[in-house]
Amino acid sequence: MSGGGSFGAGHEGTPGRGGVRAALGGLTTRGRSFLAAGVAAAVCSFLLGQADLLRVGLLLAALPLVCVLVLHRTRHRVAGSRTLSPARVPAGAESRVRLVIENVSRLPTGVLLLQDRVPYVLGPRPRFVLDRVEAGGRREVSYRVRSDLRGRYPLGPLQLRLSDPFGMCELTRSFSASDTLTVVPRTEPLPPVRPAGETPGYGDGRQRSLALAGEDDVIPRGYRHGDDLRRVHWRSTARHGELMVRREEQPQKARCTVLLDTRAVAHDGAGPDSAFEWAVTAAASLGVHLPARGFSVRLLTDTGASVPGPDGTGGDGSADAAGLLLDTLAVLEHSEEAGLSAAYDALRGGREGLLVAFFGDLDEEQAAVAGRIRQRCGAAVAFVLDGDAWLPGPGGIRFSSGQVPVEERVLMLQKAGWTALPVAPGTSLAELWRCAADRTGAGRDHGTRSGATAGGGA
Repeated sequence: MSGGGSFGAGHEGTPGRGGVRAALGGLTTRGRSFLAAGVAAAVCSFLLGQADLLRVGLLLAALPLVCVLVLHRTRHRVAGSRTLSPARVPAGAESRVRLVIENVSRLPTGVLLLQDRVPYVLGPRPRFVLDRVEAGGRREVSYRVRSDLRGRYPLGPLQLRLSDPFGMCELTRSFSASDTLTVVPRTEPLPPVRPAGETPGYGDGRQRSLALAGEDDVIPRGYRHGDDLRRVHWRSTARHGELMVRREEQPQKARCTVLLDTRAVAHDGAGPDSAFEWAVTAAASLGVHLPARGFSVRLLTDTGASVPGPDGTGGDGSADAAGLLLDTLAVLEHSEEAGLSAAYDALRGGREGLLVAFFGDLDEEQAAVAGRIRQRCGAAVAFVLDGDAWLPGPGGIRFSSGQVPVEERVLMLQKAGWTALPVAPGTSLAELWRCAADRTGAGRDHGTRSGATAGGGA
């Protein structure tokens, strides 16, 4: 649940001449008619010498002016709040928006018309009519928003139209507060298969090596507030000139990097049914599934940007890391990169453990780069999207491609050591994930050393 906080018409500034002038501009047709009739009656009273007619004219002209002044003062005494429940939803799911309007003045309001600004992809603008809010009273209204497209969508500011009881004047004011609805990609449940091909140095083997480390193998770190003084490493403290402590021996999670090819030249088409959106949804599904299987997951794109960052920032818990990854995928767009060199440089450490990649169209040069990327990880699974099949039209034929057919791309990646699978429209990620696990398992059982199974990890 996300609260938009209190906001009121008074946030628009202190009333002045401009505010009064704007209030006069809010006169309705009835108010202008009364004012014109009053002025006309006053002029006629001077021409005809009728004092009683002057009183009638003053009354007619004063009524809309009094309504303007009262309404102008009332606009600074209406407050409200907006609440989203939830503030983060998957694509296609609904979120409820609750608006609370409170009259904090000593006078009752007239008719109030509420209109909240929402992007067109979330639906029509909601409008509500409140007949009358007594002094100190409050009203609550709600509406629902839904989007099939991922992204971050602003809600607000709320527009409030005030009207006096006589219908002489209407004022429209916009509040300053707004909220943001985050629509993350859908996630698909995956089968609980055990990824294969973890490299030495991760998982249980890494945990044992830490437990057996001696005094000379201790890697200290700087002292932090709250650390146990019994863990102070005096030799390192003397060497560095500052207080150093021994690192706690913690079980190391197996690492997984999800490489997402976002190049505009690699993906054709747009919309919820495009190949690029399938890849984003698949990356989100792995980002939720793998942490539950004991993996530390990092999202890497062809631009070299990674989430969490190289320093591991982005949340200590798996839920925090998954939330950060989903928030990143919610606003991920096509990149202008021409190749995968930046992703190759980001993997220069060569200690990535499991690597799962989603590739678009690859030419021979980029397929070769993908082959070199394979050498910088312990196990590699590649899902290669068949761009021709995803294109709309008869048979999804690409008339000006120049790209390598998907069968050749898969074969090139397999020769480089990837466990590569083609992806066609309508293919289930769960089936592909199980198929990749079966292939790597079969290669491990038979001791196969071919490129198709050498790095198998699914």
